[in-house]
Order: sequence, then C-alpha cells, then structure tokens
Amino acid sequence: MTDEFWKRKSLREMSRDEWESLCDGCALCCLHKLENEETGEVFFTDIACKLLDTESCRCTDYSARAKRVADCLVLSVDDPETFEWLPGTCAYRRLANGDDLPEWHPLITGDSDSVHAAGISVKGRVRSERDTNEIRSLWKLD
Repeated sequence: MTDEFWKRKSLREMSRDEWESLCDGCALCCLHKLENEETGEVFFTDIACKLLDTESCRCTDYSARAKRVADCLVLSVDDPETFEWLPGTCAYRRLANGDDLPEWHPLITGDSDSVHAAGISVKGRVRSERDTNEIRSLWKLD
C-alpha cells in the first residue's frame, strides 16, 4: 500500500517529489492543443512537442524545457488556470477539482507502465513536431 499523500495533502502542501510523482507519464500535456475561442473547449492534436520521446512519453530535456520551448505548459499550484489545458484524466487537474486519482494511475498500481496499459498515454499514437512538415510550416519552426 502506498502513502496516499494526495488524499491528505493539498497540491500546495506537497513536496517537490510528491508533486512530480503525480505525473502519470501520459504525455498528453506535451501535445499541441487548439482552443475553441467561443466555447473554451480544448482539443488535443496528434502532434507532440519536439522534446517529447514519443515511445517513452518522457521529455528529453525536462529541466530546461521551458527555456527551449516557449509555450511549454509548466504547471504551478499558483497558476491553476493552466490545469484547464490538461486532460480530464490528469492527476493535477483531478486533485485540483477535488477528485481522486484514477485506478490505473502509477501511484495506485505501483507500475509506471499502467498508464500505457490502460490506453491513456500517447505512446505510439503521435508524431513529433520535428518530423512533421505541416506543423513546421504552421508554427514557422526551423
């Protein structure tokens, strides 16, 4: 059985390690997103950030991601509006909304691959912006 710190602590009370462990590794936050300006609804594309390893679903330069990618979504308890850009399955968004972690979350299962086994992650289902001409021209990437 795990510590279940997320049930007894608010996001603000969590240590850095606890905060980071909430990430399930789905990598949905690393996808380019579009927002319907009329409804505010967020749509996830199948194009991933250039720093995402699309097989492991991990950032290849996590510590410097915000410096290397201008629009990188860096989460902070002080900026809860950013949680709206996250999928409904995301632990940060769920906990901020008073919900519990989903049953497949690695903190529940003890298995870092449970997010992939549950079919939640982007593993094997997306393309990197590095390899996509359409996104390169759309965003004027070099």
